[in-house]
Amino acid sequence: MDFNNTNDAVTRRIKAMTDRIHNLKTHDLYFYNQPVEEMLPGNKVLVRGREMGMYASYSYLGLVGHPRINEAAKKAVDKFGTGTNGVRTLAGTLTIHTELEETIANFKHAEAAITYTSGYATNLTVISTMMGRGDYVFSDKINHASIVDGCLMSGAEFRRFRHNDMEHLEGLLKNAPSDVAKLVIADSVFSMDGDIIDLPKVVELCKKYNAWLMIDEAHSLGVLGEKGTGIEEHFNLYGEIDIKMGTLSKTIPSVGGYVAAKQEIITYLRHASRAYIFSAALPPAQAAAANEAFKVILDEPWRLERLNQNTKQFIGGLKSLGFDTLLTETAIVPVLCGEDDMAFAMTRECQHNDVFVLPVVSPAVQEGLARLRATVTAAHEPSEIERAMDIIGVAGKKLGLVK
Repeated sequence: MDFNNTNDAVTRRIKAMTDRIHNLKTHDLYFYNQPVEEMLPGNKVLVRGREMGMYASYSYLGLVGHPRINEAAKKAVDKFGTGTNGVRTLAGTLTIHTELEETIANFKHAEAAITYTSGYATNLTVISTMMGRGDYVFSDKINHASIVDGCLMSGAEFRRFRHNDMEHLEGLLKNAPSDVAKLVIADSVFSMDGDIIDLPKVVELCKKYNAWLMIDEAHSLGVLGEKGTGIEEHFNLYGEIDIKMGTLSKTIPSVGGYVAAKQEIITYLRHASRAYIFSAALPPAQAAAANEAFKVILDEPWRLERLNQNTKQFIGGLKSLGFDTLLTETAIVPVLCGEDDMAFAMTRECQHNDVFVLPVVSPAVQEGLARLRATVTAAHEPSEIERAMDIIGVAGKKLGLVK
């Protein structure tokens, strides 16, 4: 394709994006896709030869590099090699896969579990396998993009309710035909805002209107609940979620996604969901690492205690400096910047002072709500958190974001 002589819609979209990126790079405002050269102790990283405090990590319990998890991965490579023989349904299933799924089911208080090669693929395939034309899906307005894509792919009637607005959800449920299949889907902890879904009310509405309930626990596993098992433990509502989805790439330092549910649902997904049937199996090392990580969470409860302490310190400190952190109550801490340019400039000031944060801008969030989406983990020392807040505070004052 000759870009110089073509002006169709595809060319215009490509040009608009490349022009935007070029402009950001020209003004030292582009910080995406930076290679991390080395993971260092104390939740620090080496980037462009500089040691930085990492405040963009999803490793909420600080399990990346844990000796037990690393050792489990190494043993799996020695036993099974680095790959599999193909898809799970045919020659790709290993004993470590079935062991991992049993571990997940026990951890999530479910009858069974199934794993996929990514969290994105999990939402995409599970929603589109469970729901179809003539069915209705109801999704929180700021759910993960993978949920939105799964809903669209399903072909079902797609209804989005205002964020955590239970009155709006009830109105949509009430207006749906009573004789159709209905599925309500929400993040447990919202990935951009850090707040928690009103699970008790969602459960009540699903029972009232005979709807299935699916909860995405990508950001609540290892974060919510006294033992870190997630949102059911947090609200003491065991057994109320039909489809418990989660990832193996955030608190769990591996890759992949899972669903835990009743045996019949898992059997159905194992024989009907395309991402399971047609995707190669998880590599042995990643399955073994995930399997061991679930056990470490239960064996080392101090990590969750430290995470909760660090979260309170970070949110409270940023608020005292005058920053708007929205309604977060978890380790995801949005630092509201307003316009996209301000979020990029805040990122530049922080990274130039060795605090690794990243901007989230439109269209990932609504225009005017651009932010630093900072995260804190159990691996951060209180003194390091104080330093990071000082740097963010100085940047905010320099740019006029706070007084």
